[in-house]
Amino acid sequence: MQVSIESTGNLGRRVTFRVPSADFNNQVGSRLREIARDARIKGFRPGKVPASVIDKRYGDQIRSEILDGLLREGFGNAVKDEPLRIAGNPRITPSNEVAGEGELAYVADFELVPDFGTVDASALNVTRHTAEITEEDIDRMIGNLREQRRSWIPVTREAIEGDLVDVAMWTEVEGKRLPPEGTEDASTVIGSGALLADLEAGLVGLKTGDTQAIDVTFPADWRAADLAGKTAKVHVQATQVAEPKMPEVDQAFIRSFGVKSGDNEQFRKEIRSNLERELKGALMHRLRREVGEALISAYSSVELPPQLVQEEAQAMANADAAQARQQGQVVEALPGPYAEAARKRVLVGLLVGEVARQNDLRLEPARLMETLRLIASTYEQPDQVIELYRNDPQLMSGLQNRVMEEQVIDWIAEKANHTEQAMSFQDAIRPE
Repeated sequence: MQVSIESTGNLGRRVTFRVPSADFNNQVGSRLREIARDARIKGFRPGKVPASVIDKRYGDQIRSEILDGLLREGFGNAVKDEPLRIAGNPRITPSNEVAGEGELAYVADFELVPDFGTVDASALNVTRHTAEITEEDIDRMIGNLREQRRSWIPVTREAIEGDLVDVAMWTEVEGKRLPPEGTEDASTVIGSGALLADLEAGLVGLKTGDTQAIDVTFPADWRAADLAGKTAKVHVQATQVAEPKMPEVDQAFIRSFGVKSGDNEQFRKEIRSNLERELKGALMHRLRREVGEALISAYSSVELPPQLVQEEAQAMANADAAQARQQGQVVEALPGPYAEAARKRVLVGLLVGEVARQNDLRLEPARLMETLRLIASTYEQPDQVIELYRNDPQLMSGLQNRVMEEQVIDWIAEKANHTEQAMSFQDAIRPE
């Protein structure tokens, strides 16, 4: 295979390579013949499906898969003998050059990892947060579980904070009625924040059947454009007021959470185990942030691969836009507002990889297995979850990358000038 490499910028490179078209055609034909031997298509006997039918049904997918494999192989062969450390994935497109007879010509544009020099972890300053699970934390969690299983008893008194109130409502804004006819139904536990604060506050004191007109100021980004940023009068009728009834922590309650013995001590032991798992993740998140900020501060002037940063910004924008759509909002996925955050994320990711390379850090199988068991323990059939990861290369690869990152973060924090800062469990798990 003939290749040529050229520079397209400080960190940009371009590889032009050619792949014999016979390889492509032979692999496509071989794969389609394999499918034809086993294909079961209505109207044809097994093994007797015409080649044209097989090609029509499977040809495009097979050609795409084989071409992708050939291009990745061709790119790998093109750069394997070059001292290049590639950042991200190459962007492979057909070449404008005229290929020779029997050849397919392609161009791969890619970027390189910048030269960070020797990454000296001992020059960094990092705070490592610590926390422990107390009996009060376990009591608080049991209280939360009781709230999740609470029942509601209708009452005839006035509604107070903590009551569940069902309402039928309509809104009046700038002379317009929303909805134009009828009412909208909603429910909230007063004080929970399920509805806007002004609206929940106006429900206090209502009895079942009472009506009230409440002035409510809607946020500027409210999902309904007619109400966004405006103050409107919401007309509500309390269709039911109910007070909570908390379940007793008895054997039946305990067994409902999978503790077959119904034993209170075993229940508390399992809650502690779950809280410790949550705490471990929260502390790692804080440590990742601490190490990341230290690395960003030390290497903020390093030039980064621009396309890699752009792709990360777009990915962040797409993720937020998808989340907004789930909440009924329409948000255009524009990468611009995410550029700085993307740059920091790319910088930390590259530096973590560089630290691992410079110090020959390898994935620890024991740590990987420990993390996998921890993930599996949150499911009813942990053995099946472990087997799922083992049989799914994509799932396992993602887990390996996560564990390796955490391993390197720990290594950097240990080598850095680090101080420990104790905090409560509640503070530790609170989002930063």
